[in-house]
Amino acid sequence: MIRLILAQLVLVSLVLTGCGSPNTTTTTPTTTEPVVEKPRVALIMKSLANEFFKTMADGAEAYGKANSEQFSLITNGLKNEGDIAGQVALVEQMIAQRVDAIVIAPTDSRAMVAVLEGAQQAGIVVVNIDNKLDAQVLGDRGITIPFVGPDNRAGAKLAGDYLAEQLAEGDTVAIIGGIPGAFNAVQREEGFKDSCVAAGLKTLQTQAGNWEMAKGNQVASGIINEHPEVKALLCANDNMALGAVAALKDAGKTDDVLVIGFDNISAVQELIKQGQVLCTVDQHGDQLAVFGIQYALEMIQKKSTPADQETSVDLVTAETLRN
Repeated sequence: MIRLILAQLVLVSLVLTGCGSPNTTTTTPTTTEPVVEKPRVALIMKSLANEFFKTMADGAEAYGKANSEQFSLITNGLKNEGDIAGQVALVEQMIAQRVDAIVIAPTDSRAMVAVLEGAQQAGIVVVNIDNKLDAQVLGDRGITIPFVGPDNRAGAKLAGDYLAEQLAEGDTVAIIGGIPGAFNAVQREEGFKDSCVAAGLKTLQTQAGNWEMAKGNQVASGIINEHPEVKALLCANDNMALGAVAALKDAGKTDDVLVIGFDNISAVQELIKQGQVLCTVDQHGDQLAVFGIQYALEMIQKKSTPADQETSVDLVTAETLRN
């Protein structure tokens, strides 16, 4: 009995010792890197029915895919060039979605400033491309929005100077302008006029074609009917130049009136090759939005507002298209 009791005590002691022994298994704590979300950049353009802005969108989307690890791109456009309310609504949608940046080609240089100020107040970086926002309105509101785009006046003068070489002093020409008051419309009109004054050409009062082919066609038809002496139609964009070419064809004056445009869309390139359009101006729409996106990403990273950036413009003629 004594031996049995002693054996049981030894067994209990061994069990208790085992239970009290330290745990030799160690667990290494794991850490996870914080997920850093990519900046979301919203590109807001004007009418995607305009080949120029479709080219802009395509260039931006190609850049976005090639750099998808750096940012994500949201592309927006309108049906009509002058749909200010529609573009305001797009900006408000992007504010509600809390994007990191908005890159915008504004429909109107003045009317879009207020909603873009609201975007800035929401902490969103804003970059202006294509059509420069009105400096006075920006100043009155005390805000700065950098502009990335061409010197529209210089670009229009390139085309106007080339046209003047084909005409004689005293010849009459007409300007078909964009949306009245839009910065790029005003600048292109002034560039055309600079050339006309220097060459001694007579310029009729500018009529607005609102950037649209149908309106450009209507305005061109009225001009050539009322002013048979007109030797050239200076169109502030290529869409309106297409409308002017159609008007001249309907009137049987294709060979009598020269046409110039601005934007270098593919349809006008073909007409230049055929001799129905004299020249256009390339503002490199496929890269314009890309430059704006790059600026926006720089502003997000550096938390700064860079100065305006002027982009290039080039004259496009039958000769340059052959090279």
